[in-house]
This record gives sequence, structure tokens and C-alpha cells, in this order.
Amino acid sequence: MTDYETHRYDVIVIGAGGAGLRAAIEATSRGLSTALVCKSLFGKAHTVMAEGGVAAAMGNVYPEDNWQVHFRDTMRGGKYLNNWRMAQLHAQEAPDRVYELEAWGALFDRTPDGRITQRDFGGHRYARLAHVGDRTGLELIRTLQQKAVSMDVDVFMECKILRLLEDASGAVSGAVGYWRPTGEFVVFEAKAVVLATGSIGRSYTYTSNSWESTGDGHAMAIWAGADVIEMECVQFHPTGMVWPLSVRGLLVTEGVRGDGGALKNREGRRFMFDYIPEMFRAETAETEQEADAWYEDHANNRRTPDLLPRDEVARAINAEVKAGRGSPHGGVYLDIASRRSPEFIRRRLPSMYHQFLELAGVDITAEPMEVGPTCHYMMGGVRVHPETQAATVPGLFAAGEVAGGMHGANRLGGNSLSDLLVFGRRAGMGAADFAESRTGDIQLDAGQIDTAVADAMAPFARDDGENPYEVHQDLQRTMQSLVGIIRTGPELEEALDKLGELRERAAKISVEGGRAYNPGWNLATDLPSMLTVSTAIAQGALARKESRGAHTRDDYPNPDPELGKVNFVQRQTGERGYAAPIQIGPEPLPEMPADLHELLEEGH
Repeated sequence: MTDYETHRYDVIVIGAGGAGLRAAIEATSRGLSTALVCKSLFGKAHTVMAEGGVAAAMGNVYPEDNWQVHFRDTMRGGKYLNNWRMAQLHAQEAPDRVYELEAWGALFDRTPDGRITQRDFGGHRYARLAHVGDRTGLELIRTLQQKAVSMDVDVFMECKILRLLEDASGAVSGAVGYWRPTGEFVVFEAKAVVLATGSIGRSYTYTSNSWESTGDGHAMAIWAGADVIEMECVQFHPTGMVWPLSVRGLLVTEGVRGDGGALKNREGRRFMFDYIPEMFRAETAETEQEADAWYEDHANNRRTPDLLPRDEVARAINAEVKAGRGSPHGGVYLDIASRRSPEFIRRRLPSMYHQFLELAGVDITAEPMEVGPTCHYMMGGVRVHPETQAATVPGLFAAGEVAGGMHGANRLGGNSLSDLLVFGRRAGMGAADFAESRTGDIQLDAGQIDTAVADAMAPFARDDGENPYEVHQDLQRTMQSLVGIIRTGPELEEALDKLGELRERAAKISVEGGRAYNPGWNLATDLPSMLTVSTAIAQGALARKESRGAHTRDDYPNPDPELGKVNFVQRQTGERGYAAPIQIGPEPLPEMPADLHELLEEGH
């Protein structure tokens, strides 16, 4: 084995967003040596873009809110494909995680009597999101980052991890990567590894995800032999900007609709009243007048249909566009300007106001925004134990968007930030317990390291090969057009064929120049992850012959009760790695206890 820069820790956490920071804080608090390794600069994780708030049943606005209602909302939003125990733990522990953030210095908006205030969000029965204007994610990262630094957590920035490493026993025991500024390779050895790598959105043309979101953690887990579940469940946020091009894909927080914004088609009509699903009619306003009255008086608990769960809103927008009632650039209009005063908008949505004024020349206090569905969130991910976040291979843990199970077929707005906090902490605890139980020296397989390095270096040795940017662009087109918000069996089969062709092209990529800050090479090393994850998504979407939550099959438009009882589990068996096939099959969901079934049936 070539000598590489090597670092040894009890626990390494890959990813420094909310989940990674919270995991590192927890492991460090146990007295273990802990490292945070992140692909971008510290503090630039995609969590900062989460604007609406942290969902937690604190009861500060509605005293009748409680964990049981939050649990029911989460299961209902996920179309009951969720891991019930994860949804229960999340609902029970989220308030404590918010108060913990407050104790660490987070500055939440307040009620007149000084408590943390909470706003309405899609799919939540009560106003439940603790927030800091419309920049809650930024405050969360600031608070957790300050806490981690105060605890002397070691941070390694701008480090791209290529693959996980296993010892002779098969336990995950480290990772190999390279420094983006220099291109030099580095090895991290650890007794436990936590994946907190975020999402997969860069495989799609329209996405709210930042450049780091290339599915690295999902792919590395698959290559290490771990199970992944629900990969077909990709959430398209209903309101990403579609115009101007300078802000295409940039997310418009659900808080705009929570504070009175309305969706309108090109005719100026509030079309969401035409798309209220039967299951929501009992608690959703049926007329525009009722919805407007709800904004002024929340006591009746009626809901505007603009705040239905994200999958319902995204499908409605898609239907309006397909019917020829969309905006000029393929979206619809989101109007808050005619419904709230400029002073109210600037006070409640300061980031939205300044962001669009400065980046796009759009004054949201004076004109509507042009929005449409954009790839936003991955519900599927690494199959984990609810209590410990342990993956199905020893030594590996996962939290946040890279982990599956919590959100089922569709995530409710605001549940992402509380998910990061609740399960980031639990992943830190699980990794710490595992690390403390390991004895003896770790013996990494030098062959695994050398193979990962050789694969990464291969594009430099090829002349006149494929351009990585062209391969990436064709991947995005394939996923957007064939594995997007509305899917069909023939299109998914075509997508899998094209993904096979893209894998062959990716094997012939060539790059020029040196390794230091070489964006072409960086993209070339990201493509294996994106192609692996895209294949898993298309496989899952083809296997799930029904429409459920964020997964919509035009050829199977209704949910199948029998498929609602299973996860589609994917894994590599025998041969593993980027070139190896991925197997898929249904496995029963964990059985829910009777008392929780009663909660769902009683409609708490």
C-alpha cells in the first residue's frame, strides 16, 4: 500500500450539516475522539437552506398539540410507509431537542408572552414549527457549529470521501478520500462511522439541493453492503422557482403559504380547491372565503388547501401545467403580494424578500413568484435501527436525509430539521456505544484503499474520453424526464437502459490538468455515486406498482393496500461496488403496536 495521510479517531462523522453536527456533539460528550469530515466549507452545509422551521409538538400556540398528534400527522403524511418507531421517537423527542437548541443559544421567534412561537406548515394539524423568521436552518447550523467548536470537535473541510473501508471482520472501520484543494489522498481510521451526507438532488435538472448533494452516503452504504429502503420516494417540493433562470430551482419556503400566500394558475384562479383529497376534506377549507377566514382566526382548525402535504400540492401544480393553465415558463404563480402588506412580508419573510430582490429582481411584496415542482428531498436511504441509527453492516450509522424510514412515502415540511436533531443525537449515541465496545487494533485492508485511489485517478490516464459534464447533463435529463414526479413502467425501463449506457460512458471519462481544485475531476469522482443512486431510485420506482405519497405511477394511479405493507429493500450481495448489480425485493414493514394503531384510528 502507498503511504497516505492518515487520521485515527473513535468516531468519524461524514457530513457537517445538522445531523452530522448533532452526532459529533453527542459522541464527543461521551469523551470519545471525534472528527467531522465535510465536502464543502464548514458552515456551508445544505441545512442552512431549510427556511420554514423545526416541527415539534411544544403546544406553545395550540395547547392541545402533543406528540400523539404529531405522530399521526407524520404517519399520515408518509402514507403509513414510515418506520412507526422512528416516527414515534421523533414526535416524542423533538420538543426537547428544540429546547436544547434554545439553551445552546438559538434565537427563536417569540409569542407575546415570551415563549417560542410556532407557525403553520403543510400536513401539520396545528401550528407546530419553531422558527427564526425564514432562516431557521441557518440559525440551527450556527448554534450547533458553535457548540461543536466549543467542544473541540476536529473538523476536516473540503474533503471528498470516495468509499468506506472495512476491516477483516467486515465492520466499517474508516474511509478514504482526497482534499479538494490539493487532490492529495487521505485515510480516516475509526471504530465507528456515521453517515450524514444529505441528499441526491444533483442527479436531477431542477433541484433545490446544493452542489454537494450527489448521493455519496447512499452509494457508499450500498457499496459497503448495507440495505437501503424506499429509494423510489423522492420528494418534489411544490414551490421551487422556475423563472428567472438565475434562481431556477431555488426553494420558496412553505412559510410563504403558511403566512397567507396562495397558488394561482394563469387565469388567476386558486386551483388548489379543485384538488382536495377525500381524506383531507374533513379538516380542509372547501372555499376561498373559508380559507381566508382561517388565516384570521385559527380556532376552527380549518386548513387552506395551499398547505396540503407536499406531494398533493406538487401533483396539483403538475396537473395545472399539463392542462395548459400554467405560467409562461412551466409553473404556476405563488401570490402573497396581493394578500399581505409589504411590511408584513418583509417582517415575516426577510430572507425570501431580499433573496429574490437581489438575485432575480423579483419583488415579492409587489408581484407573484413563478414556481413549480423541484427535486427537493430524499425520503429513502440507509435502513437503520430506530433506537441507535445503526445500519445493517456493523460499524456504520446514518442520520438525516441519508437515512431511510422516518418519513415513509412523503415528508411533512419542518420534520426534516427535527429529524436531524433527534436522530443525529441518536446516531452519535449509537456510534459511541459501538466504538466503546470495540477492542483491539483496527486492521484496514490496504487493497481497498489502493483500489479506491486507482479508480479516482483513472480519468487522468485517458485521452480523448468522455466529458464528465456531458455525462452529468445526460444523467440529469434522464432522471428529470423519465424518473421525475410522474412515472410510468415503460419510461422507468427506458431510464434503466439509459443509466446502463451512462455507466459505460462514465467508465471512459477523461479529465485534464492537475488534481488541485479541478472541477472536472471532482465531478468525475461524484458520478459513480449519482449513477448508483439513480439506478436504485429507478429500480424502486419500477418495483412499486402503485401511487403512494411522493411516488406517482401514471399507470398505477391508486395505492395498493398490499404494497402499503412493505418496504422495497435494495442491497448488493456477493460482488459489491460501483459496477456490481443491486438486488431489490419487498420486505414487511415492522408491526405497529395496538396502542399506536388506536391513535391513528381515533384521529388524535
